[in-house]
Amino acid sequence: MLLDYEGYIFDLDGTIYVDDTVIPDAAETINRLISSGKKVIFISNKTTGTSKDYYNFLRKNGFNINAEDIITAADVICAYLSANYKKERFFAIGEKKIINQITEAGLLYSENPQEIKIVVVTLDRKLNYTKLEIAAKALEKGARFYAANIDDTCPVEDGEILDAGSTISALEKRTHKKLLKHFGKPSENMIEFVKKKITIPLDRCLIIGDRLETDITMGNVFGIDTALVNTGVKNIFGIKSKIKPTHRINSVADLY
Repeated sequence: MLLDYEGYIFDLDGTIYVDDTVIPDAAETINRLISSGKKVIFISNKTTGTSKDYYNFLRKNGFNINAEDIITAADVICAYLSANYKKERFFAIGEKKIINQITEAGLLYSENPQEIKIVVVTLDRKLNYTKLEIAAKALEKGARFYAANIDDTCPVEDGEILDAGSTISALEKRTHKKLLKHFGKPSENMIEFVKKKITIPLDRCLIIGDRLETDITMGNVFGIDTALVNTGVKNIFGIKSKIKPTHRINSVADLY
């Protein structure tokens, strides 16, 4: 049944790899799908690297894929910001890669709350009080509040680390301002990018991911079958949730 689909939409972190360790037999599974004529793309909410970084990592580890097969939340938010806010000043709670990407999209980076017009939140492994206060003060002065992704945590080899969703919650409580829009899974912004890449009707596709509130929710909202893996976010099978996947598998290797 898992091989009956025409298109496969894979999450990356927690599904294809964790940190720098590829899930056993993931490359072989992906390569078999591609060689059998299936359309395969990858989508990630993680913004600490670029699509090119993730492509290079996968190729180095034996995945026979193309660079254009990868979409990140950074790609989606940068396209939106470039189309709507060129030359505006922004501040990002995020790491150097996404700040550079937003700057390359035509916006101007600032740490002055008086002039910041847009605040962007995403994963930041060097998050500190100073960054939170710059963002909070800018929001209080009317800056628009966006997020690249809304994951509460990010899976790593020894567990999970704080991600954008937790930072968003802190800023909302601190400022009483609500997030206006996010651009990763399970947003409509992300699904529009997916439609352009996959070029197959979504009801003939399967989303494979490790997280109920992003990967599986995106499938449920947009009418795409889903497979939940047990290799990323921990204890997910024990959670009583209304969010239900179409299939449950141990890892991507179980597709074959």
